[in-house]
Amino acid sequence: MAVAVPGQLNLDEAPSWGSRSVDCFEKLEQIGEGTYGQVYMAKETGTNEIVALKKIRMDNEREGFPITAIREIKILKKLHHQNVIKLKEIVTSPGPERDEQGRPIDGNKYKGSIYMVFEYMDHDLTGLADRPGMRFTVPQIKCYMKQLLTGLHYCHVNQVLHRDIKGSNLLIDNEGNLKLADFGLARSFSSDHNGNLTNRVITLWYRPPELLLGSTKYSPAVDMWSVGCIFAELLNGKPILPGKNEPEQLTKIFELCGTPDDTIWPGVTKMPWYNNFKPHRPLKRRVKDFFKQ
Repeated sequence: MAVAVPGQLNLDEAPSWGSRSVDCFEKLEQIGEGTYGQVYMAKETGTNEIVALKKIRMDNEREGFPITAIREIKILKKLHHQNVIKLKEIVTSPGPERDEQGRPIDGNKYKGSIYMVFEYMDHDLTGLADRPGMRFTVPQIKCYMKQLLTGLHYCHVNQVLHRDIKGSNLLIDNEGNLKLADFGLARSFSSDHNGNLTNRVITLWYRPPELLLGSTKYSPAVDMWSVGCIFAELLNGKPILPGKNEPEQLTKIFELCGTPDDTIWPGVTKMPWYNNFKPHRPLKRRVKDFFKQ
């Protein structure tokens, strides 16, 4: 078995990946737009199986294959769990894809395209929650939260930080099965890792205060903050911390959870941006009062 060199994509463990053409699939409709490409609902012509095709956008040829796609492929190759989306294979288009008028799509005259083939899921949590009159029952919330926590625990045990937990990345089928998806910002970690990590991760409404305060050393706790935001959102019926920018996001967190200090959060006052964003007066924690309403 070939061993992957760190920083490189090694598909030797799955020799069929990349050997099939996207022509093996019939695109039915576009169902989303990811951080690096379109997502289509498609049917495999040989088996009629419905799948999701995620097209990898190759905008900058000099930079080569997008690092987000490399990370997602490498991580999903090693994760196998009922609450983590399954990456089935990689397929390619042999040449430039063309529209109905025969023009190259995306202005791509020469190179082909690469697609990630995922199992198909019917919904995402945000889409379900946004339906008019929709309110999740307590048993539904328990069911979804258990699956989310089970899948995320598996990721953390296997030393993977997701770093973008939000409703649109939690996919649900018509039987109520929930799966973690979109590992484009994920990365592997180790317990003895002392290097700096980027704090420019996690969608703003679900971003924990340590990242907003400039920390570059963090743990799986950053994912757990996002999980807490999801839990509160399911109970509340809408997002609880909808900040418009980073300063407002921190203000909303402090107004709800109170102003942190070294007594309740050792080391917080030494974070890079703490003095820039701390409130002029201490704010009291009011989580219990918020949910009483």
